[in-house]
Amino acid sequence: MIQLKTMLNCIDNSGAAVVECAQVLKMKRHAKIGDRIVVVVQKQRSFGPESGPGGSVSTSAANKVRRGDVRHAVVVRTAKKYQRPDGSVVRFDDNACVLINKSGEPIGTRLNGIVGAELRDKQWSKILSLAPMHL
Repeated sequence: MIQLKTMLNCIDNSGAAVVECAQVLKMKRHAKIGDRIVVVVQKQRSFGPESGPGGSVSTSAANKVRRGDVRHAVVVRTAKKYQRPDGSVVRFDDNACVLINKSGEPIGTRLNGIVGAELRDKQWSKILSLAPMHL
């Protein structure tokens, strides 16, 4: 369950590493897998030693988002147990999300780690196609 001030890992290559939930959309109290939320980027991802000062790749070219940016995101993993209609119970190790733009397209081009299969029910097929595995 993701609510206000919850910290989530960002698993795409948009440039954000850790984000904080600012609002759950669609007037819900808390968000589950597949729900859309508004997040604030808290920590940027560093792309190796060549992206530092004096490197060949600038951080603004590598990172699509900066610290403090307000973006929309989709929750793809939650640490809270979730019971599926077939009776199986799923629980992930962390809370994770994927940053999206206003039209619902992912900002990053790659995803790291598995995502929940509930995304298929909520029509997030673009995220499922980018993910290496869904559980």
